[in-house]
Amino acid sequence: MAKLSDGEVERALRSLNGWRREGDFITKDFHFRTFLAGIRFVVAVAKIAEAQQHHPDIQVVWTTVTLRIQTHDEGGITKWDVGLAKEIAKQLSRGKKKASSG
Repeated sequence: MAKLSDGEVERALRSLNGWRREGDFITKDFHFRTFLAGIRFVVAVAKIAEAQQHHPDIQVVWTTVTLRIQTHDEGGITKWDVGLAKEIAKQLSRGKKKASSG
């Protein structure tokens, strides 16, 4: 899969709430009320990543989880990375709806 151009990355970021570009990665910080809530999020992201066979870099610092995504084989940002970020957002949104309805 080919790397996206700078313009394509910028356009993609407009559709990804809170994601930013850091070099050849797209990155987002997620903040949680508790450490365990952040860890549950990491587990959910891991399941998505395994299903897609595309794995983000994950950093946990107390109640903040930072995800960094790039297609390592391409050395930059591809449509695959944007798709993973969108799937993570979709799953996070579903989780909030479940939590609020239960």
